Amino acid sequence: MIRTVRTNSENIDFIQLVALLDNLLADLDGRDHVFYDEFNRLDQIKHVVLIYDDDIAVSCGAIKEFDSETMEIKRMFTTESQRGKGIATQVLTELENWASELGYSKCVLETGKRLPDAVRLYRKNAYRQIPNYRQYIHVENSMCFEKILNE
Repeated sequence: MIRTVRTNSENIDFIQLVALLDNLLADLDGRDHVFYDEFNRLDQIKHVVLIYDDDIAVSCGAIKEFDSETMEIKRMFTTESQRGKGIATQVLTELENWASELGYSKCVLETGKRLPDAVRLYRKNAYRQIPNYRQYIHVENSMCFEKILNE
């Protein structure tokens, strides 16, 4: 049975899924991983979504304030055995709903060109590519996206 849980970054299941994500990204990003890692700290993330399949955490994502109107999507990950089942879209939708409930009108995110499945996920869910923002402005591997909520 699939269930969705809203929690925060202190949740042990979230911490374990993010460790798997970080291992994957370290392999993909090589030396660039140190740069990305400094912007993906877990401390004080107040809004985390987990998806459980029969009480096993299989997917996660988080949002954190980017500015007064925008939440940034962070730490999206689905275990390999659960990919292709629409679970990441469930996480993303729940994060967007939560952002809307909190009064935000937009979500932004950064992903890597080395993650074509992630790029497809965001495009499929009506995210449009935007110029790279903040720390990603001159990062060749980065792709940034945004979505206006409730359109």
